[in-house]
Amino acid sequence: MTLLLPLMGFLFVSLLVAAVALSMTGGATATIERRLGELRGPGTIAPPRAVRLTSTLTRLGKLAPQNPSDLSKIRQRLVQSGYRNAEAVTVFFGIRIGLALLFFGLVSSPLLGRRGVVQALVGAALGYLLPNMALGRMAQRRQHRIRLSLPDALDLLVVSVEAGLGLDQALQRVGQELALAHPELSDELRLINLELRAGKPRSEALRNLAERTGVDDLTSLTAMLIQTDRFGTSVARSLRVHSETLRSKRKQRAEEAAAKTGVKMVFPLVFCIFPAVWVVTIGPAAIKFVEVLMPFTHRGR
Repeated sequence: MTLLLPLMGFLFVSLLVAAVALSMTGGATATIERRLGELRGPGTIAPPRAVRLTSTLTRLGKLAPQNPSDLSKIRQRLVQSGYRNAEAVTVFFGIRIGLALLFFGLVSSPLLGRRGVVQALVGAALGYLLPNMALGRMAQRRQHRIRLSLPDALDLLVVSVEAGLGLDQALQRVGQELALAHPELSDELRLINLELRAGKPRSEALRNLAERTGVDDLTSLTAMLIQTDRFGTSVARSLRVHSETLRSKRKQRAEEAAAKTGVKMVFPLVFCIFPAVWVVTIGPAAIKFVEVLMPFTHRGR
């Protein structure tokens, strides 16, 4: 009976959070559909090309959200991890609540020994926080892969622009070429092409790319492209200069990682390698020393 009241309270709060999250996601989708219906008007039929583009966007899972700057923190983290479906937030909160209830039930289970309410609530809090930590780790890994693939994309972009292609066509071509080697960056470049075909300005599409990924190198690249487009300077020359700057930053990151290696190797040396070396080198001498001293100890007795 003492565990029943906290469990009921926790279930009520969890269901309340899930209902709020579901209502927020559903309300945004309904608002978008209502505004699209007002723009089309009653009885009008969308052009076939727009229908195909909309179906392609929906199939890729990119239609929601429209503007990443309006996202919540959880939604933005999901987008940075590569989950852009409209149901991603609901599924994430469902996983959170499910893990919290699972941990609460496991800690308070009589099979594992009776524990207090505080331990059960700590277990529920741990289950509630674990998905957020895992999501942050997934976002960091995806950002790292995009950061590593950016130099190759810049080289292909410079070659494409210098060959005579426009910036939009060059982005589309680079996205197609990187589909096998770097699928994350190829997916983002393909989304830029879809946004441009839908009528979004290039500067806004580039800003959305920077906010979706959260990669600092990609943010500086999009800022440079926006400034180049605004002031009318040479895109090929700007891309070449930025590519050289990116190579310098990549070299500096490698040197920084190499400098940190010595410090990181201290802990495995002290806790793993040094005890084994100590046993191998000092062990036989210590055994021999004990054997020599044993007669003297017995004689003293």
